[in-house]
Amino acid sequence: MRFTTRPELCGTFGMVASTHWIASAVGMKLLEAGGSAFDAAAGMGFTLNVVEPHLNGPLGDMPAIIRVAGEDPTVVCGQGIAPAGATIEHYRQQGLDMVPGAGLLATVVPGAFDAWMLMLRDHGRLTLRQVMEPAIHYARHGHPLLPRVAATIAGQADFFASEWPTSAAVWAPNGRAPQPGSLFRNPDLAAFWDRLVTEAEAESGRIAQIDAARRIFAEGFVAETIDRFVAKAELMDGLGARRLGVLTGQDMADWRARYEPTVSVSHHGWQVHKCGAWSQGPVLLQCLQMLRNDPLADLDPLGGDFVHLTTEALKRAFADRDTYYGDPLHADIPLNTLLSDDHAAAHRADISDLATTDDRPGRIPGFDAQIDAYHQRIARGAATTAGVGGGEPTMAHLSNRRGDTVHIDVTDRWGNVVSATPSGGWLQSNPVVPGLGVPLNTRAQMFWLDEGLPTSLAPGRRPRTTLSPSLAIHEDGRAFAFGTPGGDQQDQWQLAFFLRHVHHGLNLQEAIDAPLFHTGHLQSSFYPRDLRRAHLMAEPHFPEATLDALRDKGHAVEVAEPWTVGRLSAAQHQPGGLMKAAATPRLMQAYAIGR
Repeated sequence: MRFTTRPELCGTFGMVASTHWIASAVGMKLLEAGGSAFDAAAGMGFTLNVVEPHLNGPLGDMPAIIRVAGEDPTVVCGQGIAPAGATIEHYRQQGLDMVPGAGLLATVVPGAFDAWMLMLRDHGRLTLRQVMEPAIHYARHGHPLLPRVAATIAGQADFFASEWPTSAAVWAPNGRAPQPGSLFRNPDLAAFWDRLVTEAEAESGRIAQIDAARRIFAEGFVAETIDRFVAKAELMDGLGARRLGVLTGQDMADWRARYEPTVSVSHHGWQVHKCGAWSQGPVLLQCLQMLRNDPLADLDPLGGDFVHLTTEALKRAFADRDTYYGDPLHADIPLNTLLSDDHAAAHRADISDLATTDDRPGRIPGFDAQIDAYHQRIARGAATTAGVGGGEPTMAHLSNRRGDTVHIDVTDRWGNVVSATPSGGWLQSNPVVPGLGVPLNTRAQMFWLDEGLPTSLAPGRRPRTTLSPSLAIHEDGRAFAFGTPGGDQQDQWQLAFFLRHVHHGLNLQEAIDAPLFHTGHLQSSFYPRDLRRAHLMAEPHFPEATLDALRDKGHAVEVAEPWTVGRLSAAQHQPGGLMKAAATPRLMQAYAIGR
């Protein structure tokens, strides 16, 4: 049975998709102005900083996978590193056994801005001001405030007033939380960006101005402002104590975004590309390897067998993630083994007709200590009560708080393709840096304060992020960008979407609209790092027979509220110039635009 809420868009000029309609409109505007997919994606990213500030910000993170027409895909790594002062010893001296989910000790070097600039400099066509002007406009002149943003501010307003006064001044001006749909402005953010662009324009030429913007951010007034604030701001964190952060201007000056090779596997004619093991992207690749020989086309895409099989593959891949993944520049990551046929076959042979209720990372010789450490963390458990601002806000709309990350897909008439997942710098998770109008990120909460792990806190190390854009190339030349917000759920929803598109012939919109599911049977990447054994959340537009079959197999099925799981979008460029795009109707924000 196929069901769709919107048409799959088709055209020949350009396609954009994002988690907010204003950002999508900005992306299309930049394509119309002669910009490339890279200009459009950057303009959309800055706009999302403004219109979805509870989900991402300029001082957050941004991994992207890009494909310049005719070339192999590559990763733009905008995941910042732990500061020089971020040592396990220092955090233990603060009385911590876990990095807080909120507050300045949870901050790593801001990475998103420099990543956008690197991509723009090397592959864009428009000037820095052309790309940033739409976002500056919405920050200065206002935008209609999303109900979820208003609810997030209202829920934190008292805390802001008592503990984070710089946040109160920006998000609740004049002492009042803004109303849903009201015109909301962030003049400090507009002034920050306008000053940065104006200073950069002292240089002559597009590339020189972008390089200047990078220096100004990392070494000029932006870094200086952050350095002064963090050095003195002994403010409340997510664990209820007032602690100083450790990020400095020197940390920012010492770091720049970088290009990296993708990691990829072949699956039924598609070469699927993901970021490396400093992200959770290889989880999706591991699942594709496990399922490569299964007759997926013969399974009902809405049936219990399909959901069970993919869920069980995900449980095993996530157990591997939590055992082996980390920054390969700082730890030995056995990624080739994890993606090998033999490793996948061993996991696949372990999947039965019943739901797994224990934890099954694959055993790799020479890594026994990491396997033991994983099981010890599971056995030890984690705190069950998150503090203020704790955790990643992605799935909060399925409980008491609403939130998410953001995602962008773009393709242009030249065949360039971008898949980007900006995040971090959530308004509810760190105080606003005075003069900049936005908060720092909290990505360091993904580190452990245990020694000897690939995810142990260490200066210069990237946290193992959940941010996970995707880009796939078919052997016939189709290039396909897709992704979603969602923390630990990102690759779960992407897997179901991709398999339904590839094996069941659903078009992009049909595959997005089909009922989604995910498991909580993994160690959460966010404070308080909990695990829900055998858990399986499913949308209620699955057939009731499917939900009953999953319960019979031993899954602890939790039925979500209707149309609340996942925020997928996609854009595809085909040989000959035909382009397609789609975006989720869930939460009624995401839109694809194209012609």
